Amino acid sequence: MPGLKISLLQQPLVWMDGQANLRHFDVQLEGVSGRDIIVLPEMFTTGFAMEAAKQSLSEQDVIAWMRDKARQNNALIAASAALQTEQGAVNRFLLVEPEGNVHRYDKRHLFRMANEHQHYEAGRERVVFSWRGWRILPLVCYDLRFPVWSRNRDDYDLLLYVANWPAPRSLHWQALLVARAIENQAWVAGCNRVGTDGNGHHYRGDSLVVSPQGEIVADADPHQATRIDAQLSLEALREYRKQFPAWQDADPFTLG
Repeated sequence: MPGLKISLLQQPLVWMDGQANLRHFDVQLEGVSGRDIIVLPEMFTTGFAMEAAKQSLSEQDVIAWMRDKARQNNALIAASAALQTEQGAVNRFLLVEPEGNVHRYDKRHLFRMANEHQHYEAGRERVVFSWRGWRILPLVCYDLRFPVWSRNRDDYDLLLYVANWPAPRSLHWQALLVARAIENQAWVAGCNRVGTDGNGHHYRGDSLVVSPQGEIVADADPHQATRIDAQLSLEALREYRKQFPAWQDADPFTLG
């Protein structure tokens, strides 16, 4: 069985300028080919701004751009965007297939230290979908700190995170990505941004791809706008979970 080829685009974001960010990623995606999944950072059209949803591109415009890139690259394009919906503003992770199908996950855990919970509506649904034979769970940034929400119920193979995770807590980002891989016996990929945002917060990036045993198989140089590639093996994952079935002894947590 061929492996899943994934690329993470660790890039700076132009503050509150959707068209400028789309033009930037137009250029970045020109050199990408032969991938199954291409991941961009959280709030890739605006940066992590509390007012972003009211001034951002519409969901229709963002999805149209992502569909175009998915078709061009024959890959799943994944990124979150600040969007205004009928239910209010959301930080929505969009995952768009070349055929046009769209998977949506609204960030559940809102970063109260930036008052995100006062500007955005929290998601209520945990989303798992299939892509090219892989079961994928998409999550966003602060969700990384809450392991019960990401608990593998033997229902996913790959955990995808997009983030605007600031440099002062980069150690937490890296350690928790590895922890989520080990405890869930799943592949984990985390794509973070670099640069400085409009609020003066700085981002190192430190994007990672981690194996089910916690081995870092691809990592991005800190502070660098770059791309990292990895190939993930579903056979290796299944064999490891068979030989070391710790997942069978997981506690049956339920969410209220």
